[in-house]
Amino acid sequence: MYIIEEIQTTNGVAALLPPIVYNDSNEADSAYYSKLSSAAVSNIEIHTIMMHDEFGNIYKVDWYQHQV
Repeated sequence: MYIIEEIQTTNGVAALLPPIVYNDSNEADSAYYSKLSSAAVSNIEIHTIMMHDEFGNIYKVDWYQHQV
């Protein structure tokens, strides 16, 4: 199981978007990089994207920080 989560932070306030669960690693990778692609051009100050399993083992984590 692959779980994709995104945290968006603006003005010191963080919001955790609903997680998305995948059983296929290729679909999970596609969703992960799609979220990163969107974060790269977003106006949100900080985007954190992570992929982990149901046990909390983190496979990938990346973030973008945009200057306001």
